[in-house]
Amino acid sequence: MPSDRGRTVAALNGDRPPAGGERVAVLGATGCVGRCVSAALAREGHDVLAVARRGGPAVAGHVFVGLDVAAAGPAELARLFTRHRVRTVVNVTGGWGTTEEEMRYAHITLVERLVKAVTLMDERPRLIHVGSIHEYGPVSEPLAIGEDLDPRPTTMYARTKLAGSELVLDATRDGRLDGLVLRAVNVCGPRTTRASFLGAVVDRLRAADASDPVTLRVADARRDFIDVRDLAEAVVLTVTSPATGQVVNIGRGEATAMRELVDLLVAASGLPPQAIRVEDGPIASKGGGWTLADIRLAGELLGWKPRIPLAEAMRATWETPAD
Repeated sequence: MPSDRGRTVAALNGDRPPAGGERVAVLGATGCVGRCVSAALAREGHDVLAVARRGGPAVAGHVFVGLDVAAAGPAELARLFTRHRVRTVVNVTGGWGTTEEEMRYAHITLVERLVKAVTLMDERPRLIHVGSIHEYGPVSEPLAIGEDLDPRPTTMYARTKLAGSELVLDATRDGRLDGLVLRAVNVCGPRTTRASFLGAVVDRLRAADASDPVTLRVADARRDFIDVRDLAEAVVLTVTSPATGQVVNIGRGEATAMRELVDLLVAASGLPPQAIRVEDGPIASKGGGWTLADIRLAGELLGWKPRIPLAEAMRATWETPAD
């Protein structure tokens, strides 16, 4: 059996065998990103093992395991992956908790146990970890955020997300596993979580009418947003990519005004203009008021680029709200 470091070197040299038709475990499979990633993997012929705390329609058609990954011990996770002959693990779990304890549990404890589980296995699966663009911390306009930027996160969310990503990167660089980190920008599109700004706007708009207009407070900020379906396609490409031990940014490579995004969402809703009032509000962000991802490396390493226009993404955000 080749050593784990040998498998990492083989991946760097492009010798990793194709994973098409093999089993891929998706952790967080019932979330906005997870269910889209699972569907995209299945379309490409992969056999999905959907792992989440609760099942339901989101995992129909996949083998499902109900499990809180952060609460499971590494040995239990290793047995699960071994039993199902998992060749790649995709971690799209995440938390929008408000306390340090909640965020450490979701972003650090979970990843610690996951990395340990993979290193316990005789046949170690590839690990794809989806992080956040906010791990870099706030940057000034008009800087495009490249992977070589030294992360300096300032919020608890961003710091704990960075810590989780570093656990994967450190283990990969040490030769303990074959892993890759994708740092994704803000997500929109089908089933955007209600915990996000756009998800909250959808809920407000659904309660609006001309006789009782809704006032939306919108920050004077510009941020990079991507449709979750484009992010899912990037994840699929990482499964068979030889790239390892790296960070790859996934975004549109455009900084869009928040007011423009709201205008697109209002247009998609079909509500009359008099049902909505928009006013300036404070910037509330996990990272900063300006985000613009440099996505050239994703094109070079993965052959990926975003394809879904923001207007279409906003229509999907409106038409397919979170469950």
